[in-house]
Amino acid sequence: MNTTTQSPENTPVEVQLAAAPQNRDDAVRAAGSLLIQAGFAADGFTDSLLKREQTATTFLGQGVAIPHGMIDDKHLVKRTGLAVLQVPNGVVWGKDAEGKPQIVNLVVGIAAASDEHIKVLRRLTRLMRDDARLKKLFTTTHAAELVEALTGEAPASSPSAPAMTDFPVGKEITLGYPNGLHARPAGQWVESIRRFKSQVRVRCGDIVADARSVASLLSLGAGNNARLRISAQGDDAQDAISALLGTIKLLGDEETRQARLAADKQAQAQGLGRELGTWEPEARNTFSGIAAAPGLVIGTLVLAESQELEVEDNADGVAKAAADLDHALANAQRQLATLISNAERQGQAEQANIFKAHLELLRDPSWLGDVTRCIVDGHGAAWAWKNCLTNRIQAQRKLQDATLAARSADLEDVGLRVLRHLLGKGNEGSNFAQGLPDDAILLADDLAPSVTAQIDTSRVKGFCTAKGGPTAHTAILARALGMPAVVAAGPGVLVPALSQGGTKAILDGYRGKLYVAPTEAALAEAQQRIARLGQLQAEETKTRMQPATTTDGHRVEIGANANRADQARRALESGAEGVGLMRTEFLFLERDHVPDEDEQYEVYRSMVNVLAGRPLIVRTLDIGGDKQVPHLALPHEDNPFLGVRGARLQLRREELLVPQMRALYRAAKHGPLSIMFPMISSIEEVQLLRERMEAIRTELDAPNVPLGIMIEVPSAAVMADQFAKYVDFFSIGTNDLTQYALAIDRQHPELASLADALHPAVLRLIAQTVAGARPYKRHVGVCGGLAGDPLGAALLVGLGVDELSMSASDLGTIKALLRRQSLSDLQALARKALEAETVQEVRALGAALKSASSPTAGDAA
Repeated sequence: MNTTTQSPENTPVEVQLAAAPQNRDDAVRAAGSLLIQAGFAADGFTDSLLKREQTATTFLGQGVAIPHGMIDDKHLVKRTGLAVLQVPNGVVWGKDAEGKPQIVNLVVGIAAASDEHIKVLRRLTRLMRDDARLKKLFTTTHAAELVEALTGEAPASSPSAPAMTDFPVGKEITLGYPNGLHARPAGQWVESIRRFKSQVRVRCGDIVADARSVASLLSLGAGNNARLRISAQGDDAQDAISALLGTIKLLGDEETRQARLAADKQAQAQGLGRELGTWEPEARNTFSGIAAAPGLVIGTLVLAESQELEVEDNADGVAKAAADLDHALANAQRQLATLISNAERQGQAEQANIFKAHLELLRDPSWLGDVTRCIVDGHGAAWAWKNCLTNRIQAQRKLQDATLAARSADLEDVGLRVLRHLLGKGNEGSNFAQGLPDDAILLADDLAPSVTAQIDTSRVKGFCTAKGGPTAHTAILARALGMPAVVAAGPGVLVPALSQGGTKAILDGYRGKLYVAPTEAALAEAQQRIARLGQLQAEETKTRMQPATTTDGHRVEIGANANRADQARRALESGAEGVGLMRTEFLFLERDHVPDEDEQYEVYRSMVNVLAGRPLIVRTLDIGGDKQVPHLALPHEDNPFLGVRGARLQLRREELLVPQMRALYRAAKHGPLSIMFPMISSIEEVQLLRERMEAIRTELDAPNVPLGIMIEVPSAAVMADQFAKYVDFFSIGTNDLTQYALAIDRQHPELASLADALHPAVLRLIAQTVAGARPYKRHVGVCGGLAGDPLGAALLVGLGVDELSMSASDLGTIKALLRRQSLSDLQALARKALEAETVQEVRALGAALKSASSPTAGDAA
């Protein structure tokens, strides 16, 4: 069905409804025929349209393509007009950077001798921001609706898309991220709902963001304890909300753990600074900033000036600009993919997650939409990109939360990466260390995360920036690289004279100091301290494989928390003696179906093979409560933390319990493993589980495996002496035990900070668990966050815990700490902790510990 309509702007439009072209070229030919038949263009114009597609794609995005002729063929245009081909079932136009098909439902062919069509294109890009209306046009049976949408005057009151609002289906939560919602977790939020069809939005205060857009989420400025409303609309709205809530909760635990770990390490560094406080090197200039990454180095100052990218507004037409942008984005994405791959191969999960967040920023539809509209308004691709980038950076910097405002560095980093490609300078910056001395100390206004990650540590010894903060991704990467860093030292460090003529300096990442042009005596003293620090660190690295044996001969088993074979392998290389906790819920969370027996078996067998006879404790499915999996169709519970979760769920769902037990027993034929059930609160549960296990074991003719339970609820701790009759070992989950013992939801905005596992009540429950296990000689381990805390680890050993399991990154610190203590001292320390009245009293006991990774004053002298 064809119809020609004169628009209100006097632009005639030829419309064909319900077209079904076989491919892109068929669609272009159909649009060309419409333009020619309507008298908009002369014969031969269709060939010009096809030639344009071979030169650069005219795919605009969101189901829309705008084929138009080559500039050299303008003489074929008789008068300005549009040909709209509606393709309800879609036609493949091409493929994106990831190889996914680009589906087009509206083909808007353009015949224009000048820029008369620009108003139509502006209207089109505004329409692309109204997703619901655009999709309606894909199937409308009224040509007039298409004409009005593409050429009608926009309402004067809404020159841009209306502000987003909440959807009816939703849930309110409190964000428990110590550093707020920044790019890294935002990228994982987006990833968690990618498989759902529903639209998902997040409200913070008066701002509503698209949950599929990292940039939109960052614009919320959601700091720690911010109240958020998650809402969705669509057939799978509830599932999408559940998936996002589950991701938010899981990441909250990790964000909190990382923040606490960083604070502990920073406290250790500050402690060393106090011990070195009497040492103040004499130097020409001294700058004080924030200690972002510990270390002490001597080097040559180098001013790392960032190159200003000059951009001219060269408008070469919408199609060429779109092609240039697509090419730049594809190249930038490939670079980021390489950075992610390299980081993952080296076991640098945190670095990989930072660059995954950058990759999500590049896929952000709202950002790309803003740039596209700017291009359609007649600007060149590079100018449009830089303009939109500048606006977003400025908006991020205006956020009230200082930590989130500082994360504008991520936007700038990823934005400049694309801009360099648009300017033909895409590979600049990758050889960052060329021309640098072998002992460079970089001075910069700030360093981009991607630049920091690629620093050649054999040439660059550390850096000092005028701006930045200790929680920025640049500082995180510096700590991961083991490179001393001082941030927020002020603009004075950028004075060119400081770095001229090979100026020497001392960079103290423990105390946040930069000493420029120190005296010979100061350099000599610094060198002595560096040598001693290096000796201690080398000893710790060399002894990482040695057991954690106290000075009086007591050995503590040290395991790692690992979910996959590659993680276990890296943990062993870091000094782990086995895996004390393998969480199996990741098998269910990372897919949209329940993993079958064979899928699970392959994962468990690979873990057994990597560990090669070393201990492996596998925790069965720990789902429910705060961890929701949409495809399991779990019922809604008013109080999920006290509901059907962990072993309670498996006892009610045979289809979950049996395949997992069968897979585990099959894997046990290849090597030793132990099975542990979570959320156990009664003897009856253990008895039922033992019966089911034995039936499955007999059926498979599998070896006996040790059965353990998590001590997570007070009833299990109080009755440990009874449980010890029926199980082979205990593993204490200090995170949940703290939550249940203190009746504090770890996500509560006002109380979460009080959920401290060093509370005397929690320590008494741990002591009671150990006492209940002893008569039956049951093994007691701890796999919760407290095991990786230096003071927590010391107290747990003093309380009689046999094994500690923690993140691989904590292994070296904890093993070194325990080797410097005596069991008798740790037992005395534990007794004092049990007698304490407050958490503060317990934490004050940490002063009695011999430092794990930081040398004492005597060591450093």
